[in-house]
Amino acid sequence: MNHRRKRAVAAMTAACLAVGLTGLLSAGAEVTQEAQTIYATDFEDGDVSQFSKRGDTDTSVITAATDEDAPSGTGVMVVTERSNGWNGPQFSVSDNCEPGVKYTASVWVKTAWYNTCMLSMQYTDAAGEAHYSNLATVVSDGGWVQIPETGFSFSEDMQDVYIYVECSDSVDLYVDDFSLKTAPVYAIEDDIPGLKDVFADDFKIGGAVTANELAPTSTKELILKHYNSITLGNELKPENMLDQAACQQLAADGDNTQVAVSLKGEARSILNFCRDNEIPVRGHVLVWHSQTPGWFFKEDYTKEGEWVDKETMLARMENYIKGVMEAIAADYSDVEFYAWDVVNEAWLDDGSPRKGGMYDDDPNTSGWTQVFGDNSFIPYAFEYARKYAPEGCKLYYNDFNEYMPGKVSAIVDMATELKEKGLIDGIGMQSHLDVRTGSDAFPSVSVYNSAMDKYAALGLDIQVTELDATVQKDSGDQYFEAQKEYYKGIMESILAHKESVSAVVFWGTTDDMSWRTTQSPLLFNADYTAKPAYYGVIEAAGNVVPSESPEETTEELTEATEEPTETTEELTEATEATEEPSETAGDILYGDVDGNGSVQMVDMILLNKYLMIGAEVTEQGLRNADVNLDGEVQQDDGLNILRYVIDLITLPYTQS
Repeated sequence: MNHRRKRAVAAMTAACLAVGLTGLLSAGAEVTQEAQTIYATDFEDGDVSQFSKRGDTDTSVITAATDEDAPSGTGVMVVTERSNGWNGPQFSVSDNCEPGVKYTASVWVKTAWYNTCMLSMQYTDAAGEAHYSNLATVVSDGGWVQIPETGFSFSEDMQDVYIYVECSDSVDLYVDDFSLKTAPVYAIEDDIPGLKDVFADDFKIGGAVTANELAPTSTKELILKHYNSITLGNELKPENMLDQAACQQLAADGDNTQVAVSLKGEARSILNFCRDNEIPVRGHVLVWHSQTPGWFFKEDYTKEGEWVDKETMLARMENYIKGVMEAIAADYSDVEFYAWDVVNEAWLDDGSPRKGGMYDDDPNTSGWTQVFGDNSFIPYAFEYARKYAPEGCKLYYNDFNEYMPGKVSAIVDMATELKEKGLIDGIGMQSHLDVRTGSDAFPSVSVYNSAMDKYAALGLDIQVTELDATVQKDSGDQYFEAQKEYYKGIMESILAHKESVSAVVFWGTTDDMSWRTTQSPLLFNADYTAKPAYYGVIEAAGNVVPSESPEETTEELTEATEEPTETTEELTEATEATEEPSETAGDILYGDVDGNGSVQMVDMILLNKYLMIGAEVTEQGLRNADVNLDGEVQQDDGLNILRYVIDLITLPYTQS
């Protein structure tokens, strides 16, 4: 059956390339709405009234000025008397833009001398807490430099949304040619296989998403097509779950161990989406040195306080984990949390614990090891998670560089002890990988495979939790073919261990929204079109090894599928299709799209061609094609014909 499955997926991939990839290569993505300018200025009129300083403590003075070297004309905006790097001009997004829409912003900047300049975004959540994120970074050497069009969006739960320009030093800042536009709206590619369908019999396929990334409709559609698992990128991390003011009030009332936890609006917007679409969730993350505020480890929940002792920290840990689980259960008991990362990144690459210290001051240190002196807090974290996690939720240790020999040994030893105590269910392999130029990829596929061998030997589950694979920074599509082959090799390694793997999660949706955006690490472009990397992943599922690029094989593949009825014998042999017809209902033979009296791979190909390019199908063929019994003929019917051919289901097929 596995042999037949591989051949069937190979045929499906070939068919998709034949009738689908040509449009990608020649016409590009389908634009359903063109970009529209919201606001743009070159400051030639001297008007800077749309910009304001960033609050009462910002000392900036914003005026119009003249610069003969300006990118256009001579008028510019100048920001003087800045006393901090974050001081600068801000533009109100809330007053000019709508939630759920993707926008792009661009601007030219200049500083007095070498400086890092940033276009950033801030907003206030429903609980009144401010959030800040960097959208794009450039370096001015004392001359003008452009921050190119950078995408962003925001959700209805975000208030007082601004984009602003800042730089690392408090020098004078010059700004010109500011532009804010709606991003073009692109339709996702419906004529390619959904990843979750291709790997339906292997493991979950998921994606990480943040609240503002989820806002555009096209992103939601991409997720619904390809993923059956969601990880909240930031919204369930301690810094977003903890309420410092409420914790301090608890301490003032005499309890220095109780912890105030709440779900913010950003988390709720993603969880609402998961609930409404019945998408299971990976919880990320409970105990982590990073994105856990330093005050959480201090007396009275203040950064200036003394470090608490182990007993106090254990009580806080338990109360925090309990609080997180209770907050989710209170409003989202109908969302399936199938996994939780309990502890994240506790080991260094050489297998030693992190050094103790205040993460806020030194990101290489950990408040947990500062209090405990070592990693002895880990078993307690799993004990509390096992105590409070919902029934059926599996618990994982999660880490990056999880293929480095020293770290592998430390994780294996730790997991062995936790397994003996019944506290751990699996290992999360983050898998933030680097394609580089191809042959020098790090880690190599063989190194990655070796690490997976060791984790699988533990008898624990494995989840690939944060998969992305970068190419060289700002290299365009130069290394996309190398990226494709690397993704293919990594996915083949994962599939070779599929008996031990229950989920593969990509860290993001599209390249432009990735945390590593300048290195194009994901499967989909900013316009939602599939990159070669996507096809590498698909090919891994069917063990397809084409000798030519998609451009070169498109014509050949198209010719091979132009006359479906004439290729029936060849496709039947290639897929070893079953000789038994599907179940019938009157004159209907479900799945027999070409009307030849049997159900084979050619029927799926003909149906896809009908849906994509209007290939001729008889009325009887269309009746036969509705294998889902929903009164419509669509791509899901083609996928279910494929699943029938490779002996996974019977037809007709309806999900209960």
